[in-house]
Parts: sequence; C-alpha cells; structure tokens
Amino acid sequence: MVRKLLYLLGTIVAFLLVFVFYPAQIDPQSWEAPRAPEMEGSYQKNELLDNSELIALGEIYGPEDVALDAQGRIYGGTQDGYIKRVNLDGSVESWMKTGGRPLGLHFDSNENLIVCDAYQGLISISPEGEMEILSREADGESFKFTNDLDIAADGKIYFTDASTRWNQSQYKLDLLEMQPTGRFMVYDPETQTTTVLMDELYFANGVALSQNEDFVVINETWKYRIHRYWLKGEKAGSSEIFIDNLPGFPDGISSNRNGTFWLALPTPRLADVDKMHPKPWLKSIVSKLPDAFKPKPIAYGLVLGLNEQGEVIYNLQDTDGQVVKEITSVQEHDGYIYLGSLHNNRIGRYPLAELE
Repeated sequence: MVRKLLYLLGTIVAFLLVFVFYPAQIDPQSWEAPRAPEMEGSYQKNELLDNSELIALGEIYGPEDVALDAQGRIYGGTQDGYIKRVNLDGSVESWMKTGGRPLGLHFDSNENLIVCDAYQGLISISPEGEMEILSREADGESFKFTNDLDIAADGKIYFTDASTRWNQSQYKLDLLEMQPTGRFMVYDPETQTTTVLMDELYFANGVALSQNEDFVVINETWKYRIHRYWLKGEKAGSSEIFIDNLPGFPDGISSNRNGTFWLALPTPRLADVDKMHPKPWLKSIVSKLPDAFKPKPIAYGLVLGLNEQGEVIYNLQDTDGQVVKEITSVQEHDGYIYLGSLHNNRIGRYPLAELE
C-alpha cells in the first residue's frame, strides 16, 4: 500500500514538474493594467437590456455580428461557419457557408455582404450567394484573424486583423501573451489593394466610421481602449486615443452615421486577468491549462453609446446576463439596436424609443 502511494505521489510530482517546466506556446509580456473604473456614474449598473426582444431564440448560435439588408432581413455569422438569415416572418435559414468563421458583417452599396471571416480573410458575397475573396494578406503577411469592418461612401473597406500570431480558436492565448500584433487596414476595391494603416495593436477589433467619414475608430480589446485614426484634415494619417480604461473588453463598434457609436463589451473587466498580466511566468503556466481553466467571460450584457468626442451618452446593461449576454456587436437600424453575441443562442433587439 505504501509503495503504491509513493508511486502515485512520484507520478503526480513528475507530472507537475513537466507541466511547469515544459515550454509554453506563448511568449507572455508583462503589462500593468490601469485600475478598472467603478460601475457608477456613466457606467452605473442598470437593467435596461432586460427589455430586449429575443429573435431566433434557440435557432441560431453565436451570431458574433449582425447586419440587416435593404428588406430588413437579419444576417448573423455563427459558430458552425454559416451565415444565417432571419427572414421577415421570423424563420431562420442557413443562407451561406463561408468555410471559416464569419465575424464582422456589413452590406456595401450594391447589397453585397462584405464579411471578415476569421480564417478566410475579407470576402464579398453577392445577393445571389456568390462568394469572392477580396484580400487575404497585407505587406506580405497573411491574415490570421480577420475580425471587423466598416465601409466608406467611396467603397473603401476599413477592417482589422486581430492577431498575426493566433487564430480565432486561440484568442485566449493572444490575451495571455499580450503581444501587439493586431493590424488596422483599408481595402480599395478600385485598385484591389490592401494597405496597413496601423499596426502593433493589442487585439485589433471593432471598426466604425464617423458621421462625416473624417475619422474611424478602432477597438483595441486587450488594452480596454479605442483609437481614433484621422482620414481627413490636418491630422490625416495620424491616430490618438479616443477613449481609455473602459469597464470591459471592447469588441464590436458601429456608427449610426448620425454622431453616435454603439459599443459592445462582451464581459466586464476580469480582475484575475489584470492581476496576472504583470506576471509572465504565471501566464505561461495558465496557457498550458485546458480551456476550461483559462479566463472566462462573466455572464453580463453591456452596451455603451459614445458621441464623436468619446463621451459616454448611453449605458445599457443586463447585470445577470439572463436576457442578453456576451454582446459582441451592436447595429442600429430603423429605431432599434440589434445585439449579436459570440456565445449565445439569440439576437437581441432593443427599442431606442425607451432611451428618450
């Protein structure tokens, strides 16, 4: 009996030694996160999102971003690689399969659905369902995690590649590593060229153009902040911080083209993650754990409305995540905001009249 116990103990010690000293996949960097803001004032807790209508409940899973066509039909890219369409009668159909993981969606002026597919790159899908790959690389470096986009009146597509090291299934490794490998780019359909406008971003995510298209905002998820990149005027080609130290991880952002940006934050700040960031050795160990033991989002619904000065003008929450949670995108359309989610089985719709 003693021999068996010693053998078991020796096996456990050997496993732990191998686990601790075996090289990690990541090269984690130290970072001191700013102290998280309190959920008060502009971020005061509320239950406004409890009044959301639920669309396609149980018939769609992981509609990370949503877009509406000219007829009012709703599109969402899902975990299984499909773009699902919710028809006007409420029925849900599997409209298109991209062969990857569709994330950011936006219709262009010709009603082509432009898609940031995490694995396929920047693609265009015609109303008839014909798919064309527009871009897969920039400056000789292939996209690893094509993420979100917006389209200007001149047809140029502004979009992000979240990481040049990790793909969509490995995003937690990117968080633990904390390396600035994200890029913000523009695709010109006339020249069919892709140009890098900003690099060295810590998980480049949501993209939205301003009302006059003189600047574009870009979410930098792991740093809890949003950048403003100037397209016109004396500051053209330069960037600055638009808003910093947000109360959660900024994901998708959209513009109603009338002076308001809608920001989705899929989870409030995770205290354990902020405490880990200054300790690369600890992040290295955590990276070797199964996904179930890596950082997880809090079941929470959080949407902010920002004006073009970077000030919070709307604050909508569902603090227990029972109605809507892990909101990754917000799209305004015809008096409502539509809410997408990476890990939920519904699309939320909230009436803006309730904010008046």
